[in-house]
Amino acid sequence: MSNKPVIVYGASGYTGRLICEYLREFGVPFVAAGRDEGKLKASMEAHVPGIETADYEIVQVDHTVEALTELFRGASVVCNTVGPFSKYGPEVVEACLAAGTHYLDTTGEQDWLITCDEKYGADFAAAGLLLSPGIAQMYTTGEIAAELCLEKPGLDTLDIAVFWGGSPTIASTQTILVNAATSRAHYLQQNQYVEFDPTQGLVSLVVPGQHELALSLPWGGTSHPVWYRKDPRVANCKAQGGVFNAALMNGVPQIVAGALEATKDMNEEERDQALTATAAQVMNQMPPRENPRLNKSLDSVHASGPLGRAHCVIHGNQNYKQTGLLQAYAAYSLLQQPPLRVGFASGCKAFGHRELLGQLRAFGLVSEPVLTVEG
Repeated sequence: MSNKPVIVYGASGYTGRLICEYLREFGVPFVAAGRDEGKLKASMEAHVPGIETADYEIVQVDHTVEALTELFRGASVVCNTVGPFSKYGPEVVEACLAAGTHYLDTTGEQDWLITCDEKYGADFAAAGLLLSPGIAQMYTTGEIAAELCLEKPGLDTLDIAVFWGGSPTIASTQTILVNAATSRAHYLQQNQYVEFDPTQGLVSLVVPGQHELALSLPWGGTSHPVWYRKDPRVANCKAQGGVFNAALMNGVPQIVAGALEATKDMNEEERDQALTATAAQVMNQMPPRENPRLNKSLDSVHASGPLGRAHCVIHGNQNYKQTGLLQAYAAYSLLQQPPLRVGFASGCKAFGHRELLGQLRAFGLVSEPVLTVEG
């Protein structure tokens, strides 16, 4: 049973330790939890600045519903960073429901979001708990831009682009491969999920602020179509994105196609082992701490309707730090007051898009949005 209000599960990972860093800045006591006490201790001491002033403890825990439920009891919020979430998420969500804690995670796995919505959402709502997967830069910052556009009534179509500078972490590389092997990517068309053409490959997108076209992929469809499927304002939503590094983007489809071909005849256990090995070949070490001059982010949303248009661009930096801050602020907010919604809800619906934008601005991670409204 926890005597701290917030638990960061997977705290030794790249994103987990950033959440801990920002919880420290908000003055929130937390448990750094995971499956390896040694890794947790080393990660906290070596990678979380000012950790000696934080109110925290380290707990090693087995990845079972029973063990996690026992740990979560007494806490108010769990920030889950252990992916692939479609594989490891159910135990954490079920433990949160059993223990009576709010659930946050950083996923971009569309199939996991749909599972959260359809399988667990009603139970969390009945318990007065928040189930909010996908609170992360790649999804929430773009959602903030979309919500700013939707402040103009009458817009029903969202065209979302998300780009960032840098390379994926070990965990996100593995998630990309597992997601590609086990699920399909969808966009929203007239409030229905429509599958992206799996043979589509790279798509060139116009990116605000540069003359060169950028290369994009659906990245599993992203969170946005799931969040907006039941939003009465929105009928259509498509999201694509990528890294600014064209060479890296050109290599992604080849790596994914090779991995899928090599594992097509394997059982689930063999496939997961092979995909983990492939991910390690692509990225087998923790990326360096982000540099704001190099690790830039860009979120662009075109919103349109029958008689109007809006366009919002948010330039930022250090997308993993944005994720860490958004998670920590969400946890901090839940300790102060109930969320705006319970059950399955996005970050913006649970905490307010302008409130989340204010935090990103306050910590110097995004610039003032550039919003253009027509009609």
